[in-house]
Amino acid sequence: MPTVDPATVPVRPAATVMLLRDTAAGIEVFMLRRTTAALFAGGMYVFPGGRVDPTDGEGDAGFRAAAIRECYEEAGVLLAEDADGRMVEDGHPALDHRVGVYDGSVDVNALCASHGLRVAADQMAWVSHWVTPIAESRRFDTRFFVALAPPHQTSHHDDNETIESLWVRPADALEHHASGKLRMLPPTIENLRFLALHSTAADALAAAREVGTPDRILPKVLTDASGRFTGVLMPGEAGYDDVD
Repeated sequence: MPTVDPATVPVRPAATVMLLRDTAAGIEVFMLRRTTAALFAGGMYVFPGGRVDPTDGEGDAGFRAAAIRECYEEAGVLLAEDADGRMVEDGHPALDHRVGVYDGSVDVNALCASHGLRVAADQMAWVSHWVTPIAESRRFDTRFFVALAPPHQTSHHDDNETIESLWVRPADALEHHASGKLRMLPPTIENLRFLALHSTAADALAAAREVGTPDRILPKVLTDASGRFTGVLMPGEAGYDDVD
């Protein structure tokens, strides 16, 4: 069976968004479980997101556009507002095109323009920047954004790329991961730890805005002499600079 040189695996730009809401029990974040058939992170709990398409554009605007598009596709939530600054609510005709956005027949920006809406890209805060380790067969350069969930929109997984969804307190999600109930990748875990520091969604968003331009985080994979995976090292941890 042919092997792939890890150094030749392309790094694709991607974006994801953490939708936040306030409850009596504290801040909650929306999470999805990826289908077990997925080639990347199958069965894992993640935030809505995916790779940046050419139609999304380039640079920061492209990442934000991808985050909004993927949020609509995977969570059914459209981060857009009308001329009066009100976020789209359930029942709005713009919310009838989720399938079209998914299959590429409908462009989110054109959809919003046709309904007199504006995509709320400026209401998302870029909070962290992760790159998939070199050892992986699929690699992504991912920007994680934070946004307040529109209060009058219903969220639900797409039953295609994602098969379950839930609103959960970040601290509870971390406990569920530790117990083995929710499987997650390191970037998801670290972003949940950030969210768990804040008592309200507005506080978390404000803290995310204060980050400015996040540091680029590239974990390194550890293997034994036979090449078997043994762990992951994060920047700043002992031995990180010694791993090729």
